[in-house]
Amino acid sequence: MTTWKTLAVSTAVAAVALTGPGLAQDVAREDTVIFDLDRTIRDPQNFNWFTSGTKRQHGAHQTMWEPLFILNYESGELDPWLATEIEANDDFTEWTMMLREGVTWSDGEAFDADDVVFTVDMVLGDEELSEREAATIRAQVASVEKVDDLTVRFTLSEPNPRFHVENFGVRIFGSFLIMPEHVWAGEDPATFAFYPPIGTGPYTYTSADTNRAIWDRNDDWWGAQTGFQDLPAPQRVVFLETGGEESRAQLMAANQLDAAHSVSIGTFEAIQAQNPNVIAWYSDYPYAWPDPCARQLEINTTIAPWDNPDMRRAVGLIIDRNQIVNIAYEGTTVPSQTMFVQYGSMQPFIDAVVEAGHGLTPSADVEAAQALIEGAGYTMGSDGIYEKDGEDLSVAIHVNSASTEYTRTIDMVAEQLNRAGIAARTVPVENGVFWGEVLPFGAYEMSYSWLSCGSVNEPWTSMTRYTTDSVVPVGERSPGFNNTSRWDSDGAAAYTEIVDGMANMALDDPAIPGMVAEAYGYLAEEVPFIPLVQAAKLLPYNTTYWTGWPTAENNYNHPAFWWNHTHQIIHNLEKVE
Repeated sequence: MTTWKTLAVSTAVAAVALTGPGLAQDVAREDTVIFDLDRTIRDPQNFNWFTSGTKRQHGAHQTMWEPLFILNYESGELDPWLATEIEANDDFTEWTMMLREGVTWSDGEAFDADDVVFTVDMVLGDEELSEREAATIRAQVASVEKVDDLTVRFTLSEPNPRFHVENFGVRIFGSFLIMPEHVWAGEDPATFAFYPPIGTGPYTYTSADTNRAIWDRNDDWWGAQTGFQDLPAPQRVVFLETGGEESRAQLMAANQLDAAHSVSIGTFEAIQAQNPNVIAWYSDYPYAWPDPCARQLEINTTIAPWDNPDMRRAVGLIIDRNQIVNIAYEGTTVPSQTMFVQYGSMQPFIDAVVEAGHGLTPSADVEAAQALIEGAGYTMGSDGIYEKDGEDLSVAIHVNSASTEYTRTIDMVAEQLNRAGIAARTVPVENGVFWGEVLPFGAYEMSYSWLSCGSVNEPWTSMTRYTTDSVVPVGERSPGFNNTSRWDSDGAAAYTEIVDGMANMALDDPAIPGMVAEAYGYLAEEVPFIPLVQAAKLLPYNTTYWTGWPTAENNYNHPAFWWNHTHQIIHNLEKVE
């Protein structure tokens, strides 16, 4: 744990970190906002975001490349940005997008429908462009056409009422970014480095090295010229690789970092002890913001005795979520009520599930769990472990060893199961094995995961991950990590029918909450996975130089500053005078 004594050396460390090649000294610290970068920039002179690698989150899509829309996590609505609106036809097979008038690239060229059509056509014609957003467009769009200079029509391969959010709304991390035709035309899109890069955003590229990228304000930005937005207050934005939790804590305490990646509660309290200007999403416990991927326990429904829904329900009843919160997370999260992340835009669906009686309780009911176990023919042995036919009731729980969050949570679950009479042991495996072998091939009895991740403003995206069309035999790779539990019962079929019926309904259809509750009844009855707690991202923000950071009280949007919506965060910053 980081201590106050450790942080006392921070000033010297910070001074070294912010000097050296690539960081000019002509902008004052109080006019500069410094964001934490949690990775090395492998190729500082490559800005081709269509191919894998760090090409965006070192400032490119937070300051230079603007999204078409930004999803508001609280309301579930799309805030217009480079585009003003997007509308679908009646069956959601065609979408027409209207672009904002007056947008220009930083070199003065107009941003218009030609750029959108060019970028989409480029992706449709080149499968080497492998980044997720490019692959999604290629999978969903049959053709794209220019209607006029500010209007684009997309024809989809099949109906999709979520097309606009999935592709253009910064639903999770990024969105499909439009590139300037006048720069990219004639280039090989799989190898073009796009250096130096340009964008439409209020900042232009200044320099980059493997450990930092610098972006300076463009006072001729189109948004200020047209009245769309005022110029952002920071004159310079720096993304600085901090090298880990202790280093970012030192920099934050010394006022040489304004926004940091997630830290432990002990580190956060140590930072605050030295720098009381540091805040988080909540002003008190749980402090942390829940990212979209709520944590859960996955159960392989093909392996006895966990192929029995009563036994899976018993495990769910044994788990004490409050204890996981208090011990494994040290109070920095909250118990999950359902499979969904607990955002304002998801609340109608969570409420529907809870009102139908399918919500989760934060505490355990061990007595009810043991009744189910005994009903399955088990008796308690003298050693406190259930047995049947001479065999102990046991389970191995696989967990990714890459994070203490994961291992501490599963250690807590295993302890709870052991106390209730199930001989549980944890099986830590390294990250590549966990995601490459254990989860996708069903090589586990139970495992820690967040495979319900996906829904942030509507329920279908997460719920469709457990439909029967994704079921494959153990030993074959589950498509997209969907239904790795191999849930394939009559209840799963009924669940699938309901969820499939939601697929092509408008996102605001009033029938959807009721359908969610009905489908969730099958999850509650058969328990192919067990929701545990919300994810915890304790992100420190420094108010010494800048205020206006997103918080639970000032939740114009969420605080994940490595995402494409960071434009909103930067525009909300106000300089401390």
